[in-house]
Amino acid sequence: MAARLQPVVVVILVVVLIGVPLWLVVATAGKSQGEALTPDFSLPTEWHLLDNIGEVWDRGRVPAAFAGSMLVMVPAVFGVLVLGSMAAWILARRSSRFFSVLYAGAISGIVLPPAVVTIVLLLRQLGLAGTAVGMIGVYMGIYMSTVVFFVTGFIRTIPTQLEEAARVDGAGPVKVFGRIILPLLRPVLATATILICLYVWNDVFYAFFVIGGRIDTLPLNLFQVASAGLYLNNWHLIFTYVVVMSLPLVVVFVVAQRRIISGITSGAVK
Repeated sequence: MAARLQPVVVVILVVVLIGVPLWLVVATAGKSQGEALTPDFSLPTEWHLLDNIGEVWDRGRVPAAFAGSMLVMVPAVFGVLVLGSMAAWILARRSSRFFSVLYAGAISGIVLPPAVVTIVLLLRQLGLAGTAVGMIGVYMGIYMSTVVFFVTGFIRTIPTQLEEAARVDGAGPVKVFGRIILPLLRPVLATATILICLYVWNDVFYAFFVIGGRIDTLPLNLFQVASAGLYLNNWHLIFTYVVVMSLPLVVVFVVAQRRIISGITSGAVK
């Protein structure tokens, strides 16, 4: 009896934890201002989702915020994946005590919280506070540990004979990494890409302290306009902004879901 009830309980928990908040956001985003004054789970009497998206697009400076988010996210994710993969390759192929300590230090960022005040003061000393370059550097530093942790474990499952055969044919370290290792990392890099994109795309905490309103990003822009009272009692527009902000990542996840699942299962099986 307990075995039969277990899948039902799991499905109910998934619906409650994911489906209920998702429905609240979508239903409220589709309501008029009067209906959305008190957000609830009721259906809108008439759907206004497209009208709300058009209003948010104009009043919420969505194009500028979208460009700002892409300006920060794309180079940050690309840089942390490339540098993290190179570092993980070296750490995975070295077995000395020195590299073991180095690996422990490299992945310590997963559990140690970044010191925001120190980061901001350091960026001011370097003249990078409030700049996209500074924000990109912060994100790369924060998520480098995640990439090293993911990729190092994956590389250790790749036979070293592949690299030795390439070296026998005259390939140098750069060519071995680019031609042999990097193509094999595509599943795990796809998974890491989605996770880091999700963190960076929705981040408002570090963007608030580092950028300080000098560059618009989608979550920072939502926070600013909502705090300024532009959307006072306009819950339908706030939830619509959340829907618009989430759409790019939903599209990326739908397109790349096969590679994401492949990366997760590859790591689990190997």
